[in-house]
Amino acid sequence: MQASYYLVLSLLYLWVFIIGACIGSFLNVLIYRIPENISIAKGRSFCPHCNHMIRAKDNIPLISWLLLKGKCRDCGKAISKRYPIVELLTAVAFTMSFLRLGFSAYAILVSAALAILIAIAYIDKDTMTIPNSLIIALLIVAIISLFTGVHMSLFSRFIGAICISLPMLILTLLVPGAFGGGDMKLMVAAGFMLGWQGALLATFIAILGAGAKSIYLLVSGHIKVGTHIPFGPYLSFGIGIALLYGNIIINWYAGLF
Repeated sequence: MQASYYLVLSLLYLWVFIIGACIGSFLNVLIYRIPENISIAKGRSFCPHCNHMIRAKDNIPLISWLLLKGKCRDCGKAISKRYPIVELLTAVAFTMSFLRLGFSAYAILVSAALAILIAIAYIDKDTMTIPNSLIIALLIVAIISLFTGVHMSLFSRFIGAICISLPMLILTLLVPGAFGGGDMKLMVAAGFMLGWQGALLATFIAILGAGAKSIYLLVSGHIKVGTHIPFGPYLSFGIGIALLYGNIIINWYAGLF
């Protein structure tokens, strides 16, 4: 009986992993098409080099890239490693969400939020902008989370929405270019889902990550003092950690005092 239970549970997590990989394949479409102003409803995926439509057998998440050895079947040019990386990252994120939160409505919402954050991170990395459409999508997920039984007051959510975004706005008014508008709007949506404690944790993690990367880039000579780097990927990472493990980290920290 116990063996059957674990077998079914393993199959369920495998299914979550596969769904995540499929969503990751769709995220690759968003990451490419949104900055290019190409409709996501405009036909099937195509090779960015030769524009040939990608066959169904060549569009299987993770597997097709490996079978094709990272090359387009039609033109033979290299397909970026980003495609399988995004698919794998999304699959792992979905699996972690359900492992942490169980098979629940909130786990589905957190998985959706993580998918949006992955798309935001890569688009901001490429373009230094965060599309409003993805911010709106994240805000919708945050609003729906009100009805999943998560114990968080509206007050905490509203404070979460402004406790980071408002200081960002003030700092940007004082020091033009300190933060982008997308970063502020991202923290409004994420803060509403996380609450004020989660929003602070997410930002702290983001600052640590961005600071470490900036120091590395400065020391290695890849950037100069005053060069801006996209902050969205680090915010997205911090928000993702806060969504999955925020309560654990916050309770551990509170227990130190």
